[in-house]
Amino acid sequence: MLTGKVLEFGEGAPRFFFMNATKPNSLKTDLTVTHVLAELLERLERSTVPVGAEQYRSVVQHLVNELGDIEPSTALGALLDTHPAAAELYENVNYQYAGLCRSALDASLAAERQAKEVLDRAMSRAMNRSTTQPKEDPTHGKS
Repeated sequence: MLTGKVLEFGEGAPRFFFMNATKPNSLKTDLTVTHVLAELLERLERSTVPVGAEQYRSVVQHLVNELGDIEPSTALGALLDTHPAAAELYENVNYQYAGLCRSALDASLAAERQAKEVLDRAMSRAMNRSTTQPKEDPTHGKS
């Protein structure tokens, strides 16, 4: 059976359709190749030397293919936890199925709550200032 995935890098950027000849339920559990590609992608992401677009694209394409052939597992989760670029790629490729499945929901929620508290305090202070400031004398400046 032929299966495929579309990978888009943004509006106007090229779209890639990857075809994989796979057998049903033939997902791999060995993460050796995936780990090597994830390491390579991390190095490219952190490189202080400019990286060629074709080299970067090739690594991403190979990693997308590997991620598509891997059985989801705790080992894959651990690999993605230690390789942020691969985790972001995994999340982007699987977005239509699971949304932002690797995003730290607790951290996002805590940041949102903290921002709400700060805004509430600022609003409260603004309200207190407007009620405690002396009112202007309506006859001030008039003779």
